[in-house]
Amino acid sequence: MDALGALLLAAGLSGYVVAAAAGLLTARRGAIAVTLSFGLGAMAAASVGAAAMVSLLTHSAGNDATLQLLPTMIPSLRFSIRLDPLGAFFAVIVSLVALALSIYSVGYARHYVGRKNVGILGAFFNLLLLATTLVFLADNVFFFLLAWEIMALSAYCLVSFEHEVDEARSAGVLYFVMSHIGTGCLILGFFLLSQAAGAYNFASFHALGEKMAAGPRNAAFLLFLAGFGIKAGIVPVHVWLPAAHPVAPSNVSALMSGVLIKTGIYGLARVLFDFMGTPPNWWGVTVLALGTVSAVLGVLYALMEHDLKRLLAYHSVENIGIILMGLGASLMFLHTGHKALAALALAAGLYHTINHAVFKALLFLGAGAVLQSTGTRNMEEMGGLIRRLPRTAFFFLVGAVAISALPPLNGFVSEWLTYQALLRGFDATPSLFRLMFPLAGAMLALTGALAAACFVKAFGITFLAQPRSEAAARAHEVGPAMLIGQGILAGACVLLGLFPVAFLTLLDPVIAQLAGHPLAAELSLAGGLVLSSGAAGPGTVSTLGILMTGVALLSLPLAWRLVHARREQTRTGPTWDCGLAGLTPRMEYTATGFSKPIRMIFKALFRPHREVQREYDFSPYFAKTLRFESHTEEIFQTRIYRPLHGFVLRFSRRLRALQAGSLQAYLMYVFAMLLGLLLFAL
Repeated sequence: MDALGALLLAAGLSGYVVAAAAGLLTARRGAIAVTLSFGLGAMAAASVGAAAMVSLLTHSAGNDATLQLLPTMIPSLRFSIRLDPLGAFFAVIVSLVALALSIYSVGYARHYVGRKNVGILGAFFNLLLLATTLVFLADNVFFFLLAWEIMALSAYCLVSFEHEVDEARSAGVLYFVMSHIGTGCLILGFFLLSQAAGAYNFASFHALGEKMAAGPRNAAFLLFLAGFGIKAGIVPVHVWLPAAHPVAPSNVSALMSGVLIKTGIYGLARVLFDFMGTPPNWWGVTVLALGTVSAVLGVLYALMEHDLKRLLAYHSVENIGIILMGLGASLMFLHTGHKALAALALAAGLYHTINHAVFKALLFLGAGAVLQSTGTRNMEEMGGLIRRLPRTAFFFLVGAVAISALPPLNGFVSEWLTYQALLRGFDATPSLFRLMFPLAGAMLALTGALAAACFVKAFGITFLAQPRSEAAARAHEVGPAMLIGQGILAGACVLLGLFPVAFLTLLDPVIAQLAGHPLAAELSLAGGLVLSSGAAGPGTVSTLGILMTGVALLSLPLAWRLVHARREQTRTGPTWDCGLAGLTPRMEYTATGFSKPIRMIFKALFRPHREVQREYDFSPYFAKTLRFESHTEEIFQTRIYRPLHGFVLRFSRRLRALQAGSLQAYLMYVFAMLLGLLLFAL
């Protein structure tokens, strides 16, 4: 880390602290608190992002110096950070998203002024950004866990910001409990590594797993997979994510989905590739299988949702699954010694990490603009918003195209790289586990098709046709700050899609650090305009070429139209309305009707049930009112977590007998525990 990078990084981290303090100090003056807190947060994000970019561009092996942030009297606890390639890459992600979100929040948070303490919102928002950045840069176990816990507590306060709503309180508690279960797993995992290394700094953990016995090594893998998997939202420990994202303020939802869950991906990449050395084959198979299941189930549950923000939350589960598919395939390639393929799969997973952070944050910002304008998250009460929020509709469409992996935007590039890695894996793996690659590739194709269908639903039901409610009819475009925030992320989607080789070159130090094989030169053809899979045969694509071809083909019908326009006569007539007086919102496709075919195909998973209520005038043949409700089942909540919750409550009630109120009994408990620990130590 050179002097310029250290200066920019220190300024950025200090800026987050100042921004949080400014929010608290001006909490009683709402408009000033919003401007100061989020404005200073944007400058801090830009400074940290610049430092991370400088580090990636000027990185050389062995130049990962540590930076002491605060003095301490405890020998094992050092507040030190290290901007190595992996940490710098994730710092770029958090800074890019934070810059856009902070600008957006200057406009978005104003609708809370007079109703909520926006200074508190700004303070915890910047504290979360600071803690998340420190998680990516922490250089030892204690500082990492301290930043991890501050991040979890800040996110809990933001999820529960509208605590007067029951749904927000319950979602906050669920997130708090799941997060601390994950933290417990991480503490145990780091304990095993620290015991083997005899130290607590991350440098001493490098390739440590190869020196550990099989039992502790496999136990550490499972603990880290559970701990980081909970934060990432991997199925089946994803239940907090669709509960917390919808109820949080939309700028917080974007931050959590775009950045917070990526701390789980960072942790898995750091531990599995940096700390554990060459993995056993079953590690990669496990990660690939969990990723495949998460991707398919995430998009299926998203298709059933009518709550716009909850739909986006389930798509976070889907995209985390796609990222894990890349990481799992990379682990399998490392086991078989195919470092070039391991680098390709790892590049696909990490590139999808930044892509998902950008387009998912963009979609949540669009959903926040819709929610602020209409006052509802229910897509059945929207419609016709493209006329009332045209710029927001355009930015949301960019995000929808990107998340659907359609060219030429960024989601297509990272999923194409994932396909290439999976397709090449079948021939490179000799064991029966080679069947995992075509199976995962088929499931990824299914996921992409269902994602496209889901966002046809999300965009069409929300923005097209006629308004279905008075609130949708009265909606209006949001302010310039909110539009600028969306525009930054939309521009990033375009640039990451059209110029992938440039960004993969920036990613090259990370790939070399984790997979031991630089990759960017192998993927670049035609001066960086064509992206290759690294294979000698077919496997190339150019998103810029796709765009130029599309523009050229589009010019042909436009030219034909201009030439023959004078000869044609245009007639305007009413749209066919089945012989009725006119088109009404009741004739439109609903979100329920759109997703019904998928619901019927996968009814064994969704277990749909319907309720029909009728009221009659004087005969059962003449219904006065008719009410129809359809519900699907979230199988993990109903079959796993609710029974587990009931068991824990029953067990805790029985444990009340231990609280006898007797000092002698409590002393006996302490003595028995100490005796047990002594026997265990012997």
